Amino acid sequence: MSGAPSVEKRRSPAAGGGRPVALAIALMCVGVAGLVVNDALAKALVAHYPPLQILFLRSALALPMVVAVVLAIGGRPALRTRHLRLYALRGLLQTAGVVLFFSGLAVLPLAEATALIFAAPIFITALSVPLLRESVGPRRWTAVVVGFVGVLIIVRPGGPAFQPASLLVVGTALSYALFMISARWIDLRESAWTMTVYVVLFPLLFSGLAAPFDWHPLQAADLPLFLAMAVFGTLGMMLMTQAFRQAPAAIVAPFDYTALIWASLVGWLVWDEIPDDWTYAGAAVIIASGLYIVVRETRLARRAAG
Repeated sequence: MSGAPSVEKRRSPAAGGGRPVALAIALMCVGVAGLVVNDALAKALVAHYPPLQILFLRSALALPMVVAVVLAIGGRPALRTRHLRLYALRGLLQTAGVVLFFSGLAVLPLAEATALIFAAPIFITALSVPLLRESVGPRRWTAVVVGFVGVLIIVRPGGPAFQPASLLVVGTALSYALFMISARWIDLRESAWTMTVYVVLFPLLFSGLAAPFDWHPLQAADLPLFLAMAVFGTLGMMLMTQAFRQAPAAIVAPFDYTALIWASLVGWLVWDEIPDDWTYAGAAVIIASGLYIVVRETRLARRAAG
C-alpha cells in the first residue's frame, strides 16, 4: 500500500548538507517503488486468495526479516514498548486498510488505486482537529476541500464510469490517516525500528485470527509471489523510514508521489492498464493539495519552534 506522504509529527533531523538529503531522496524513491511492487503482487494474488490470507502470509514471512534487522540495529531493547494497546489499535486500523485496499485492487487499475490513497494527508488534516485538538486555518481547510474535489474527479460518483470499488480505496485512505494520527500519541522517545516491528506483528495476529475462516489452498507456484511481497514490502517500509530519519519530512515526503509513476508503468506493462485522463487530473489536484498541506505544516512547525 503506497502513496500518501507521511505527515507524522515526529522528530526529523535537519538537512546537514546536500549529500544526506540526496541520499534521503534516493531512499524514499526506491522505498516507494518497493511498495508499488508489493501492491502489484497483491493485485496478482487477490484474484486467487482472500485479502486476509494474503496479509497473513505476507506478514508471517516479513516478521522474521524485520525482527532480524531491528535486533541487528537496536538489540533487544528495540523490541520493548510501553504502548502495546496503542499498537494493537494501529494494527486493527492497518488490517482494515489493507483488506479494503486489496479488495479494491481486485477491480481497479493499480494507478487509480494508488492515486486515491494520496487522499490520506487530506484526511489527516481534517481529522487532526477533533482527534488532536489542532488548529487548522482557512488556507489548509481550503486545501482539504480542494483535495476532496480531486477525489470526486477520480471516483465520479453517479457517473457511468463510477466503480463502487473506488470507495473501498477511499476507505483505505481514511484508515491510513487514522493510523498515522495514532502515531502522534506514541512517545517521541520510541524508536522508529520498534514501531516497525509492531506495524508488522499486530496485522499478523489479527489476520491470523480471521484468515482461517476463508482459507484457500496455497499453490506452490504462488509461494515466491508471497515471499516477494514480504521482501519488497519490508524493504520499501524500511527505506522510507530511513529516508525520514535522514532528512526533514518536507523534503522527502513529496517524493512519495512518485508512486503514481511506478504504478502507471507497472499497470501498463503487466495488465495493459491505461488510466483515463480524469484519473490523472484528479491525482494532480490531490497531489497539489497534499503538497500544500505538507509545506504549510512544516512552516508552521518551524515558526512554533522559534
